[in-house]
Amino acid sequence: MTFKSFMNETKAGFIVKNLLVALAIGIVLLVILHSYLKRYTEHGIEVEVPDITGMYMEEAETLVHHEGLQIEVIDSTFSKKVPLGTIVEQMPVANSHCKHGRSIYVIINSKVVRQVPLPDLHDISFRQAEATLRSLNINVSNYVYEPSEYRDLVLDVRRNGESIPAGERLDEGSSVTLVIGRGKGDVKTTVPNMIGKNLSEARSLLLSRYLTVGMTAYDEEPTEETSSLYIVYRQEPSAGTSILEGSRVDLYLSTDLEKAISTQDHHDEEDFF
Repeated sequence: MTFKSFMNETKAGFIVKNLLVALAIGIVLLVILHSYLKRYTEHGIEVEVPDITGMYMEEAETLVHHEGLQIEVIDSTFSKKVPLGTIVEQMPVANSHCKHGRSIYVIINSKVVRQVPLPDLHDISFRQAEATLRSLNINVSNYVYEPSEYRDLVLDVRRNGESIPAGERLDEGSSVTLVIGRGKGDVKTTVPNMIGKNLSEARSLLLSRYLTVGMTAYDEEPTEETSSLYIVYRQEPSAGTSILEGSRVDLYLSTDLEKAISTQDHHDEEDFF
């Protein structure tokens, strides 16, 4: 029996013939698929990644598209060292190689200066206050030491000589001065009258006399919305008392204006007599 008759007339030949046809079709399909993938991925064709750090997005996009690449912003940061809106980091890095159509991922310097709320740093160590400010990208440009009952605790945060209340929003990268306690002095000062003042005003007034805020007691627990409405209705020691610089003055606060008025009237009567 010849090979031809074997292939055409026997069952085994029929099976072998179909297997050969299937194998041939598979080889053809693999060749076509390989050719397609090679063309799709541009196998072996790479371009050099341009250096776009320091560029504005508009000019970077023009350059990247000219090289057949894409650009994609993945994050933003803030730095005073480079112009706002420019690219500060890219991936892949400049002068590396990648295929046509790939994306360059970039981090840009924010176009708007971000702001952060100042946390309450009073009565914590200045080292801890420094670390907290550093984490918020706020710089400590100066330290001022003033009399205080406790050493090395933060008494106040200032900018341009003015006290900054906790919660006020500051530009990232801005600088502040920390006022730090250096222990009690040996000079006496007079306690000022703080009745009717809010906590921020009272703190500033005490600091101007080299005194600090001690205990703060509220007649009702304040909320974030109402805390700014509380005023001092009682203080210990009372106004006019002579105490050492660096001493603490306890404050009692309320939203009830009548308490402050009655306390002030009582104080005025004492002064009169």
